[in-house]
Amino acid sequence: MSFYPYLARRSAQALLVLWAAFTASFLLLQLLPGDALLIKFLSPELGLGPQEVADIRAAYGADQPVWQQYWHSLTGFASGNFGYSLQAGVPVSQGLATSLPPTLRLASLGFALALVLAIALALLAQLAPWRWLRGALYALPSVFVSVPVFWLGIVLIQLVSFRLGWIPVINPGKWQGLVLPTLTLAIPIAAPLAQILLRNVDEVLTQPFVAVARAKGAPRLWLLLRHVAGNAALPMLTMAGVLFGELLGGAVVTEAVFGLNGLGSLTQQAVGNQDSAVLQAVVVISATAFVLINLAVDLLYPLFDPRLRNRLGV
Repeated sequence: MSFYPYLARRSAQALLVLWAAFTASFLLLQLLPGDALLIKFLSPELGLGPQEVADIRAAYGADQPVWQQYWHSLTGFASGNFGYSLQAGVPVSQGLATSLPPTLRLASLGFALALVLAIALALLAQLAPWRWLRGALYALPSVFVSVPVFWLGIVLIQLVSFRLGWIPVINPGKWQGLVLPTLTLAIPIAAPLAQILLRNVDEVLTQPFVAVARAKGAPRLWLLLRHVAGNAALPMLTMAGVLFGELLGGAVVTEAVFGLNGLGSLTQQAVGNQDSAVLQAVVVISATAFVLINLAVDLLYPLFDPRLRNRLGV
């Protein structure tokens, strides 16, 4: 198979996953008990009559059959129209334009720091001069992965802000305020990446070509960077794609701990108000990020795997 059929097949699979995520979320939101429109607009405080409420339902398309609502939502999402927020009464895209950038910034920084931590930990574990230190570094990812995110965030605030006074809790700078949330998000994500990298480095070090390079007198650091890193990075690359897709949804707790107005707080408000248009948009955006990152990872594979590169002819 050449590269272009491979690209077309992976793109078609990505579109299928997006469609499945949209359909599943639409059906699940339809199964929610209660009618959020009636709950909101039949409130006596608003003083709306039955005809006015019926007009509002018609404006939101809630009086149409489910299949028409599905088709209208699907075509709207395909054209970038996410509908109107029930709670705010404004286009969903307007709320996303405010909430999405902080979450993307936090997720990107957290992901980049997690990669750096995982690679640094793997290198230190291999280069550590003492056996007890190597054992401690190998055990560190298990400690990281078991740390609850909200607990880690609170501990960092107590230590860095209140005890040491390095970062103010109230009105920190734009980038200064991202230091602790990024650390909180990065440490648990770095743990599985480091575990996979450590295990694969150990496996690659047992390969015959590494023994040949070692016999020729290659220094350990050069051996790791030149012969081991590329081969050991493939499984970590796959896991990194999965974890970054989860970061957008998983940033909810971190944003709540640090009071950030991102996608997490928007989702929290939408769940409380049964704002299905916003929830649907959040699900689709998270699925889109997950699909795009994994598609990029699949397309990067030929760069690291000569066998796949030769098979695809790139």
